[in-house]
Amino acid sequence: MLITQMKDKDAILSLITGKVFIINCHGCKEVSFPEQEADAFEKELAADGKVTGMITTDYICNPDNLKVRLERHMDEINAADAVLVFSCGVGVQTVSEYLEGKNVYACCDTFPLPGYQGVTPLEHDCDQCGECYLNITGGICPITACSKSLVNGQCGGAKNGRCEVNSDMECGWERIYRRLQQVGRLDLLRCPIQVRNFATNKDTSK
Repeated sequence: MLITQMKDKDAILSLITGKVFIINCHGCKEVSFPEQEADAFEKELAADGKVTGMITTDYICNPDNLKVRLERHMDEINAADAVLVFSCGVGVQTVSEYLEGKNVYACCDTFPLPGYQGVTPLEHDCDQCGECYLNITGGICPITACSKSLVNGQCGGAKNGRCEVNSDMECGWERIYRRLQQVGRLDLLRCPIQVRNFATNKDTSK
């Protein structure tokens, strides 16, 4: 199980350069979802004329479900400069993969709770680290996409685009670079990522 907590509003606003499409995922709502905070923030954006459209659905981590939901709103999505996703990290990565060429931003951090974890048919993973980096890595998680969980760029061991720890695995940071290049946001690599705060990912089972 997990808890999603809305990121700082100013941090989200700093990512917005134009209009946005908003996706709310209530699939894990029975656990925790910042519904009131998200609703108030979304109303502010709508009042400022920055929202092209919005959907509230569930389990966007399922690509088939996501495709059906988003196909009805592609005109609104195409009219937006970015997509804001209020969900756990898996949902954000699913949306990012489906909407290639579109800036997709995480509006929540994800924290773990002991107990049964939801099942997604994807290979995407969320470490529930409480400090989501997806907004500066093109929607690809450096914690789970990199065998070493590096948050400050590629190591020196990758060869021919493959990870030195697991040759069957593509280098996560090469994937991040290509994704940022695709969406025209290589400038984000100039933003130094702070040292990871491991205190946000405490073992809550103890």
